[in-house]
Amino acid sequence: MAVGPSTDGTDDRRLAVGGVLVLSVVALVARFLDLGGRVAHWDEGRVAWWILDYAESGEFSYRPIIHGPFYEIVTPLVFDVFGATDATLRYVPALLTGLVPLSVLLLRDRFDTEELLALAFFLALNPLLLYYGRFMRGDPLVGAFMFVAFLLFVRFVGTRSLRYLFAGVVFVALGFTVKENAPVYVLCWLGGVAVYGYLRLFAARTHGETPIRAWLARRRDRLVGPDWPSPQADGGVRASLNARDLGGRLLYGLGVAVICLVLFFAVIVLFYAPRGASGVTVGTTLADPLQFPALVEEATVGSFESFMSIWINSEKTDHAYLPYLVHLVETMGAGALVVGLLAVVGFLLDSVREGGPRPVVVVAFLWGVASLLGYPIITDIKAPWAAVNVVLPLTIPAAVALGAFVRWGRRARASDDLASYGLAALVVVLLVSVPTYTAYQTSFVDPQADSNDLVQYAQPAADIHPEMAALELLAERNEGTDVVIYGSSLVDGKSIYQRPSCTGSSGWFNSLPLPWYLERADAETACAEDLGDLRRLAEERPPVVVSTADQRSTLEAQFSDYTVTVRTMRSYGSRWVFLVDTSRLPEGENPMADVESEVLVDDATEGAVDGSMTQADASGGAASNGTATGATVTAAAAVRPPTPSAIHYG
Repeated sequence: MAVGPSTDGTDDRRLAVGGVLVLSVVALVARFLDLGGRVAHWDEGRVAWWILDYAESGEFSYRPIIHGPFYEIVTPLVFDVFGATDATLRYVPALLTGLVPLSVLLLRDRFDTEELLALAFFLALNPLLLYYGRFMRGDPLVGAFMFVAFLLFVRFVGTRSLRYLFAGVVFVALGFTVKENAPVYVLCWLGGVAVYGYLRLFAARTHGETPIRAWLARRRDRLVGPDWPSPQADGGVRASLNARDLGGRLLYGLGVAVICLVLFFAVIVLFYAPRGASGVTVGTTLADPLQFPALVEEATVGSFESFMSIWINSEKTDHAYLPYLVHLVETMGAGALVVGLLAVVGFLLDSVREGGPRPVVVVAFLWGVASLLGYPIITDIKAPWAAVNVVLPLTIPAAVALGAFVRWGRRARASDDLASYGLAALVVVLLVSVPTYTAYQTSFVDPQADSNDLVQYAQPAADIHPEMAALELLAERNEGTDVVIYGSSLVDGKSIYQRPSCTGSSGWFNSLPLPWYLERADAETACAEDLGDLRRLAEERPPVVVSTADQRSTLEAQFSDYTVTVRTMRSYGSRWVFLVDTSRLPEGENPMADVESEVLVDDATEGAVDGSMTQADASGGAASNGTATGATVTAAAAVRPPTPSAIHYG
């Protein structure tokens, strides 16, 4: 099976462009369809709360524990236009990852039509890329930005057009604003290029060639000229001209490098610069431009120091290697089996193609392998979203293999080889239908189920949208306390900045994603750590009460006329009870009218473990103090944590 762009003139580039456009539309539709159907994941709820806080307060500083500032800066703009919902929370990743298939046209001079369409297909409908393209998480977005940047750099190498270089630098910078693993992408690229270069040199030497010496000779001829071996020739006139030419080239290269640096740091400063009315922020710098150097320093050096303190000089990635590698491989098997297998086939096919392997295919394959072996070292938890960083580069060699199968079938049909044509058609149908069906099942049929291997543990398995819709309606109508959170698992009695502050640090994280729903509903929330507190608050008849399922009988005794539902709030094992006074809702406006509760086999088995979930359980971070060191925080007058290290993580 031949690989690579055809030389017989049969490729129809209009078909390639049209096909890529269609697949891009499919990618966008698949990402936006029922985008709010899945309940917010623990991690989505955590970051979403900080987004709402910035939108309300106007204060922002880089918190490395919740990764880069991109979502915090951009998502409020979406909320301003469309409102804050589970769907709009994911508009940004859905839109940007849905547009990634368009970037394959940057390879139109290196890939043929079949390969371009295969690559666009994988980017649009790979199960992992689709599932997490519908997820407000850093990995799919940093992957999208860095993948596009890679293709822009490939295009620059082929065309020498600086607009591709500058655009690539901007996309790299955007990747750096999303998540701290962006430098890993750059290291993988450089490593892949180095290995490819070494292999080329080794192959050339085995044939008696000296490519480095030949390259140096070509560069010398361009600068000095083959007919002027002596710098003293022509009275030194030509040597003087060539010296000026060399100097001009050096200045030109230096100028390009400076522009790249300016573009990169402009994006970094734009996103990482603190916001607010006090201190060194964007607002105060606009009022006093002399603060600009300090603002740049805070956005660059200050952010880097914060990153080092949280992610490098810590023990967050101090874990055994093999279990994390096994989990990553299993995730690839569940959500990218076809891409993984075809990537190996495509790499091998391209390695033996006439004219030699294409650098973009070799580097992409090495990039994917390095990511597969490297991410188990640098990730802090076993999470399926880490596999996104592996799948993206492997789609390139996988597209080579799928394109080869398509060409095999086309040529068999042209030569009336019906047996080969039927076999090729069967293979292509299987390679396309299997990931498409898996994508449908994982993203639309069972997006929250524990049986879905792409679901991370902290994803609620139950649909609590009816309860949250009722909460919003009741909060609009109620005066006084809207929600009571009860129980030591969800309330630790120590107020923090994050609202509801009465839950305390561990309680706030255990109760996620509930704080996101409470904040967007502007619900007044009170906490009851023990039965005495609960009885006092029960006198106010709050319309909504939330606790762990082991407290169900206690709560039903206090709120006997409330509608009671039990919901699994993690992928398994963690059950909460919701009590809602639906009698206050007008007839026909009760979102819980047809809701059925989960059946508990034995409430007694739902003990303290039911509601308790440490940050390490949810996202792997070590527990830390949720308030600033030495600061006193009260529910009545909460103080914003002044340092990034004070922010809690899960």
